[in-house]
Amino acid sequence: MNNLSNTLERDILSVSALNAKARQALTLGLGRVWVEAEISNFIRAASGHWYFSLKDDKAQVRAAMFKHQNGQTTFTPKNGLQVLVRAEVSLYEERGDYQLIVSYMEEAGHGALQRAFEALRLKLSQEGLFAAEHKKSLVPFPHTIGVITSPHGAAIRDILTTLKRRYPLVSVIIYPCLVQGTEAPAHIVHALTLAEQRQECDVLIIGRGGGSLEDLWAFNDEKVVRAVFASSIPIVSGVGHEIDFSLCDFVADLRAPTPTAAAEHCTPDRVELAQRIKKYQKRAQNAVLMVLQMTNKHLIWQQKRLAEPRHLLIQYQQKLDHIQYRLHRALITSLNEKQQKLLLQSQALHSMSPLATLERGYAVVFKDTQVIRSAVQLTLGDRIRVKLAEGEVQCEVTGRI
Repeated sequence: MNNLSNTLERDILSVSALNAKARQALTLGLGRVWVEAEISNFIRAASGHWYFSLKDDKAQVRAAMFKHQNGQTTFTPKNGLQVLVRAEVSLYEERGDYQLIVSYMEEAGHGALQRAFEALRLKLSQEGLFAAEHKKSLVPFPHTIGVITSPHGAAIRDILTTLKRRYPLVSVIIYPCLVQGTEAPAHIVHALTLAEQRQECDVLIIGRGGGSLEDLWAFNDEKVVRAVFASSIPIVSGVGHEIDFSLCDFVADLRAPTPTAAAEHCTPDRVELAQRIKKYQKRAQNAVLMVLQMTNKHLIWQQKRLAEPRHLLIQYQQKLDHIQYRLHRALITSLNEKQQKLLLQSQALHSMSPLATLERGYAVVFKDTQVIRSAVQLTLGDRIRVKLAEGEVQCEVTGRI
C-alpha cells in the first residue's frame, strides 16, 4: 500500500517528455547567444542543412544551421575554421543531444574587423570625409609622382614598371613605410606628413598588394584615413586587389583597383599620347592646307579682277590722250572766244578812238605835247604839229582867222 501511494505521488515523465522539458528549459533559460569556436566534423547534408561541432581546447557542442539560414553565409565553412555564430540553445529530443541552432555565422577575426570597418566608415562618412566636393583633380602630365608603400613588395615593382612603360619622363620619389602590422599606420602617417612638408610631388600613390582584411587593416586606421584627407597633394589609392576595399579608397581623390591601375591613372600612356600628337599634327596640316587652298583661290579670283599692268598702262595712256585732246580743243575754243571778244572790244574801242576821227578827214594839232583846241592858244610864229590819219606834218602859224 505504501509503495502504491509513493508511486502516485511521483511526477513520472517519459523520456520524450523529459527531453521536451529540457529543450524548453534550455531555450527559455539561455535564449540567443554568441559563441566563438572552431568548426569540426562539418557535414553538408543533401537537404542543404549543415551539421557540425563547435569546440575549443576544453569542450565541444553539436550545432546545426538549416538551409534557409546558411544560404546567406558569404564564405565556405570548413573544419578548423574559427567562427563567430549567433545561435539558440536547444536539444535534439530524439537522441537527447544538447545542441546549438545557428542562425548567423561569420569568420571570427574577419567579422570583428568588418564590424569595426563599417562603424568607422559610417563615422567618417557622416563627417563628410568621403564627400565628392573634397576630391582633387589629378595633373594630366605629372612631373614627379610620390609612392607611399613598402620598398620591398610586389606593389612597388608593379608601380615602377608601369610608370616606366607608360610615361618614362616622370620622376618617382619613394616614401618607404611598413604596410602591414601594428606599426604600419604610424609609418604611413609619417610618409604622408613628409610628402606634405616637402611638396615635391604632383600626385601621390598610396597602396600595397592584396591580402586578407587583417593584412590591409593599416589602411583602415583612422589616423591614416585622416592624414590622406588632410593632404593638399592629390592621392590615388591602390590598396589590394580589385575586390578589396579600404577606407583609404573612400577618402582618396581616386580609387584604383590595384597598384598597377593606380600608376596607370596617374600617367598618360605614351603610345596613346604619340597617337594623339600625330592626330593633332594631321589636323593642323589639314587646317593649314585648307587655309592655303582658300587663299590661293582668293588670289586667283583677285588676279582675274586685276588686269595686266601693260593693259592698264595702255588704258591710262588712251585716257591721257583723250584728256589732252579735250584740253587742246578747250584751249583753242577758249582762245577763239577770247580773240573774238577782243576783236569786238577793239572795234568798239576804235570807234571811240581819235584815230577813227582822223580817218574821217579830221586832224589833231599839237603844240609840243599839248593838244590845241582853239586858235587863241596860238600866236604868230608858233610851230605846231598836225597829226593826220596817216602821218604828221609840221607847220608854222602865219596868221589867225
